[in-house]
Amino acid sequence: MGKLHCVLAMVGVAAGFASATIAQTAPARPEYPEGVPVPRNFTDAEKAWAATQPPRAAQRGPGPTPTGPLSCPGEYAPADGLLLAWEGGTTLNQIQAIMIRHITTTGNARVYLVFDTTGERDGQMNVATSILRAQNPDLTKVIPVVRTTDTIWIRDYGPRYVYEGDVRIISDHTYNGFQFRPNDDAQPVGFASFMRHARYTLPLIHGGGNYHLDSVGRGFATRLIANENPSLGTTAAAREAAVINLWQQFQGVNTLLFDPFPTNVDATQHIDMWMQVVSDNTVIIGEWPAPTGGLQPSTQRTITENAAITMANLGYNVFRVPSRSLSGVHYTYTNMVIANNLVLVPSYVNATMQPLNAPALATIQAAMPGKTLVQVNSDALASLAGVMHCIVMHVPVNKNGVNPGVYVRTQNSFQSVAPGSLLDVRWSSDDDNLIVNADIDLSLDDGATWSNLRSATADDGVESITVPDRFTRYARIRVTARDAQNNLGSDLGDARFTIVGTCPVDFDGNGTPDINDVFAFLNAFFAASLQCDYDGNGLDNGDIFDFLNAFFAGC
Repeated sequence: MGKLHCVLAMVGVAAGFASATIAQTAPARPEYPEGVPVPRNFTDAEKAWAATQPPRAAQRGPGPTPTGPLSCPGEYAPADGLLLAWEGGTTLNQIQAIMIRHITTTGNARVYLVFDTTGERDGQMNVATSILRAQNPDLTKVIPVVRTTDTIWIRDYGPRYVYEGDVRIISDHTYNGFQFRPNDDAQPVGFASFMRHARYTLPLIHGGGNYHLDSVGRGFATRLIANENPSLGTTAAAREAAVINLWQQFQGVNTLLFDPFPTNVDATQHIDMWMQVVSDNTVIIGEWPAPTGGLQPSTQRTITENAAITMANLGYNVFRVPSRSLSGVHYTYTNMVIANNLVLVPSYVNATMQPLNAPALATIQAAMPGKTLVQVNSDALASLAGVMHCIVMHVPVNKNGVNPGVYVRTQNSFQSVAPGSLLDVRWSSDDDNLIVNADIDLSLDDGATWSNLRSATADDGVESITVPDRFTRYARIRVTARDAQNNLGSDLGDARFTIVGTCPVDFDGNGTPDINDVFAFLNAFFAASLQCDYDGNGLDNGDIFDFLNAFFAGC
């Protein structure tokens, strides 16, 4: 039975003959049994079914907007691994298996491989003659994930990774095939849970292959994205501005939009079919044949020639590789996969394309010196409106190496809190494997000394703590994450906050003001503890007198 489409969704079921007629004639949700190679573009049947559904804006959330410093790594940045969905049947699985072998060996990267069922997982991972194992990948680097997907085209449904601080987080858009490929649309939710990474809900309807970027804050897409999000504005210019602003908010990039190809040339209209950014200052762009006999250049040639000029003006070194549209199939070499030192380059057996394989490979090698290039036959993918790049999503490395990373999302701006109140501490965490638990600590002197509030609490990203009855203008929160190897990583809230203690002269916090508080205050004062900044004007002798006056006056 098909996974995604086993439920036949009919519309217009209501009382009355007219409604019954609609229910009988409306198209059903398309059904794709396991092993069927579903095209990357949306089929006529899918479009017909979607036309019967109520329109929907990109409102997966509302979810929080990232608050920390953001950076979105290019695909050439160091990769922990690549994410693939084991879908599409024998021919496509064989292409995946070849890719996985090279990614886990030459590329020295993990493959997070999504299976629909535990049976499918075990059949590929544990059976020596399986399609996967027959290619001899490094199975220690193949990480199975059991979660139902609909199609192989994981580049489009995600997830896309971003760094918030030094921690990986997921920017999760609404897949533009959400209506008829809902399991794909939900994939980032499951993967975020699997990796224990924070997920932010980007309010855009989007196909993720329509995005390329470098690692220095520049992104590129086609104007398809504005057409996919009509709720963002009444004009194309307004929608484009809103899209660019959202990508800046959620991914920390400034995006430049290009015109899309005609759909009869590229059914997806995605930029990854004709552009690939391969370094901070290098880009590879498809090159279409020049017109002959006085004919006008094709639309796709005009788009790519103008893009090459634009990218050169932005400071990129521009390399060009052949592109062709033959019998309705878009053959591209830019739709490549980068995994650390490895580059998987499409090759074709099509009679027109075969002579172009070698010059394309040579150009890509010149653009990426020092990389190991491997050609993988991709005719079967190209016939489905995508190539290898379309079936992977990059997972960047943990920036902290083998140590956990933490980003405290709260306590980053000044606030004043009352003793006994609940203070939410929220954080994101990261590790090269998984975090085991976390500690939450409080400092009353701007981080000079710490006391523990929670020890080995669950690393679920949120904890409510009861504010102690102490007086300080210099409180700070720290979260420390711990992995299975007992490696530690910490982050502090960016801002100090004030705790307005019930009895400011109860300096040792035992609940009873006495002479011991005076000695504790004086010891801390002469040790230059900021907790002794009693009047808020910085440490000076006046703090001693203010404290003593308050002490003898009583709380």
